[in-house]
Amino acid sequence: MSADSAIADVGETLIKLLREQMGDMVPPGSIALQSPADVTGQSVRLTLFLFRLAENPYLKNQAADPAYGYTRLPPLTLDLYYMLSAYSYLPDFTERSLEEHRLLGRAMRVFHDHAVLAGELLQGGLAGSGARLSITYQPASVQETSDIWNTFPDSRYKPTVCYAVSPVEIDTTSIIEPGQVTAKEVRFVSLEKEN
Repeated sequence: MSADSAIADVGETLIKLLREQMGDMVPPGSIALQSPADVTGQSVRLTLFLFRLAENPYLKNQAADPAYGYTRLPPLTLDLYYMLSAYSYLPDFTERSLEEHRLLGRAMRVFHDHAVLAGELLQGGLAGSGARLSITYQPASVQETSDIWNTFPDSRYKPTVCYAVSPVEIDTTSIIEPGQVTAKEVRFVSLEKEN
């Protein structure tokens, strides 16, 4: 069962994972689930930004679940697309870039090492749900990445990679109750061949 909070629960899961796995490099509070547009004036070192959601085309037409005398419609199944960006505030530009590259490399390793999120890793409403989420690197062209960054006119481009998390399910509240049988129709079909 996945509640309306499933999208937020995935964000909470990813941030907690990064904070736990990168605590030796940066303070956990400097890893944030936020837009790059909101970083100005903060000491954020790594951001995870949900920039796109899409209905999963492969799981869209699942069969309805018949249970307890009624049929529950299948869940809304989503793919969530995140942009992971690194920040440094060192005065030397080369050292700043190297530090951003190190942060990004570690975060990518964390997601690679935890490509399937399940069990105790899941947070919020996903905890104990039996859900299994896949984290998949999504290669993005320079043009695609630039297009995203251009939506933040006051932010400078930072080293960025994109990931998809799927399948994220939001259960429906809609059910189909079976109607009563009001008439019986019997048809006979002849199995003999016509000449």
